[in-house]
Amino acid sequence: MTPEPYRYGPRSDQFLELTVPGPPGPAPVAVVLHGGFWRAAYGVDLARPLAADLAAAGIAAVAVEYRWVGDGGGWPQTLEDVAAALDLLADLPGADRLDLADVTVIGHSAGGHLAAWAAGRGRLPEGAPGAAPRVRVTAAVLQAGVLDLRLAAAQNLGNGAVREFLGAGRRDPLEDWWTADPVRLLPTGVRVLCVHGAADTVVPVEQSEVYAAAAAAAGDAVEVRVVPGDHMTVIDPASEAWRIVRDWMGRGRAAGPTRTTLGP
Repeated sequence: MTPEPYRYGPRSDQFLELTVPGPPGPAPVAVVLHGGFWRAAYGVDLARPLAADLAAAGIAAVAVEYRWVGDGGGWPQTLEDVAAALDLLADLPGADRLDLADVTVIGHSAGGHLAAWAAGRGRLPEGAPGAAPRVRVTAAVLQAGVLDLRLAAAQNLGNGAVREFLGAGRRDPLEDWWTADPVRLLPTGVRVLCVHGAADTVVPVEQSEVYAAAAAAAGDAVEVRVVPGDHMTVIDPASEAWRIVRDWMGRGRAAGPTRTTLGP
């Protein structure tokens, strides 16, 4: 299956790649958002292997590229890109091939932040970047996600990446740009799986745990799975972490907040 490219904006980095399995349709949709601390070091290449695996399993897979910090991205442009890419799905040629009542967002690291934010878009106030979604998320998989921006800034994740994303030098970006923070957009009403490597030294497991605890307190169903491995293990299509994701998506089961550690 060959991905079909579509642009959601005028720039060369504002595009998505859609792979739709053959009939019968319409197919459930999974939107994959790559990580890289919102910077230019990484791109959509990280999302493509997961999208290909999902498409082979009969899921309409969408790999998204977006503007990066330092090249037209950051707050709010990167969030506007994610919102535009999601909403474009309703307008694509042959959109009847897509089951837009069954849309899962999958994101790794900073892409986990974007996926969790997309899950909370429905709670954004009128006029906020990304508010009033046309395509709503029904489930989210957050792979070693940066999910609490205030905590992430205090942890200095990515050597200042959070403040760069929100706007370095601003009066108090962590207060002024709260609409970018997933933990402050709870409850979402969206079923969520957090998958995190136990040996992750890039984004600590605490990020998933804090988000899950806040979600549970707000009434959302969140499952946390801690697996052996580091920050990149969770996006290896051959890994146990990815098998957990695929199984969870297949079951479609809302699970209460849990922590499960696999392996020694």
